[in-house]
Amino acid sequence: MGGERLIRFFDIMIALGALVFLAPLMIATWAAITLEDGGPTFFGHRRVGRGGRRFSCLKFRSMRTDAGACLKALLDSDSAARAEWEADHKLKNDPRITRIGRFIRSWSIDELPQLFNVLRGDMSIVGPRPIVEEEIVRYGRHYRDYLRVTPGITGMWQVFGRNDVSYQKRVALDVFFARNRSLWLYLTIIFRTVPAVLLKKGSY
Repeated sequence: MGGERLIRFFDIMIALGALVFLAPLMIATWAAITLEDGGPTFFGHRRVGRGGRRFSCLKFRSMRTDAGACLKALLDSDSAARAEWEADHKLKNDPRITRIGRFIRSWSIDELPQLFNVLRGDMSIVGPRPIVEEEIVRYGRHYRDYLRVTPGITGMWQVFGRNDVSYQKRVALDVFFARNRSLWLYLTIIFRTVPAVLLKKGSY
């Protein structure tokens, strides 16, 4: 079995096993989000996949239902927050995030619905985090490296510090992964993801 097919085999087996094992946690998360504000439980965000194919990346909703208006109001009124957002498309103290959302983000529980993306072939267990259209320009000439591989639930970005990593270093990590992708690197990142999640490295 070739390397690509073997990685796909592991993707399917890991995703199916994780969905069975984590079903109680996912049901509890669904209930908690529903009870908090009555809004939708899941959130699908348009992302760029392998070869430039667009897909809906699934997550448990961790933000307020009026997140878009909330972000616009903040960026219009707070120059420091605007500079932080323009640098990394992240906010350390994001007012859009709900109480339940902050908890599920800190433990990466919000990412669990992406196991369905893996089964559909949109994503892999391991790969670069799927980017949005606005982030393409941040990759510059390295965008072609991003397009060579399937985006993942976990990857080098998560293992090496997640949101504490600069965007420039994130791109460098994605390029390294794309150019050195192998079953060994795939398995190494999976094993290193467990302590990274438990230590909550760079999660906010």
